[in-house]
Amino acid sequence: MLSFSLVPVMQQPSCVQEVGMTETSLRKRTEAMLRHADVVINGGRPWDIQVKNNRLYRRVFAQGSLGFGESYMDGWWDTESLDQLITRLIKARLDERFKSFVVLMSALKAKLLNCQSVRRAYQVGEKHYNIGNDLYQRMLDSRMIYSCGYWKNAQNLDEAQYDKLDLTCRKLHLQAGQKVLDIGCGWGGTARFMAENYGVEVVGVTISTSQAELARERCRGLPIEIRVQDYRDLEGQFDRIVSIGMFEHVGYKNYRTYFQKVADLLKEDGLFLLHTIGGNVPADRTDPWIDKYIFPNGMIPSAQQISTSFEGFLVLEDWHNFGLDYDKTLMAWYNNFESAWPELKDNYDERFRRMWTYYLLSCAGSFRARDNQLWQIVLSKQGLPEGYHFPR
Repeated sequence: MLSFSLVPVMQQPSCVQEVGMTETSLRKRTEAMLRHADVVINGGRPWDIQVKNNRLYRRVFAQGSLGFGESYMDGWWDTESLDQLITRLIKARLDERFKSFVVLMSALKAKLLNCQSVRRAYQVGEKHYNIGNDLYQRMLDSRMIYSCGYWKNAQNLDEAQYDKLDLTCRKLHLQAGQKVLDIGCGWGGTARFMAENYGVEVVGVTISTSQAELARERCRGLPIEIRVQDYRDLEGQFDRIVSIGMFEHVGYKNYRTYFQKVADLLKEDGLFLLHTIGGNVPADRTDPWIDKYIFPNGMIPSAQQISTSFEGFLVLEDWHNFGLDYDKTLMAWYNNFESAWPELKDNYDERFRRMWTYYLLSCAGSFRARDNQLWQIVLSKQGLPEGYHFPR
């Protein structure tokens, strides 16, 4: 699974002062802001913005990143290289200079509500993971792994995902006969890899009915059980626990509950591997556009938020960052999506194509700018007495 916090771009403390301004004035203000990122309106470089509708400026000043993303979906602006554009906007830190009313309301919502409660946990499954297995089958690798690949020695997406899964298994010190819990099992690719290559028994859980249906089909005949279940409802004991690309849906109000549950489920001599996107600073909300169109209630944790949440429950054995590999992974997904669009367009409209393009390329840009990281964290129940061997 995957989730991102796209940095808000070109945002203003309030839209009130823009109400009486002309489109020309708003454009000049926008141009002045974009100069900090070396981006030009209607310029000739791949990352420059081509404006198709002059109402864009007022919309972005009023709605921030939500308006920026929606106006791209509506065809109000374009760019030859969206990933390069987003990288430049993030590196210029335009998000730190401007805030919109939409962002302030998002922050208030995050403070007042537990957006990742048990009742709301299944919303992302319905909104994102249930939209169509045909899309994911064409976009992802042959194992349908929807998380960052490991590109150290890989030449293509299939190799990168194979190497990531094998690295994960070696970090967990898997041995035949062990019982493994896969929290956020997706379409069953990780569970199948572990069962076939390491001889373990796997219980996989997901909040997506579409994922579970296909995962059961792809894992048929193997010692794998696939459930549609929230992590808070899990019971039992496991030798190993793995969670790849699911923690981004947990939410900061539930981090400690999550790690306590993992500790309760893990045997005394067990290991837990957490594979998650990470942010450079603590967050209590996600980007409004990502929340509305891609990952409702998603949230990117910081290192501090993670470490303080497992203290007292688990012991840190290893922390590995390979965030730049997500840029390569996302670009591979985008290229697959573009190549498959002639086969997909009967089931998805043009606005969806632009939405999905914005999602994949914006996220690639955020990793390229090092605004998002990718961490694999290995934790034990009480600390391994013989120490931990950490493969790379």
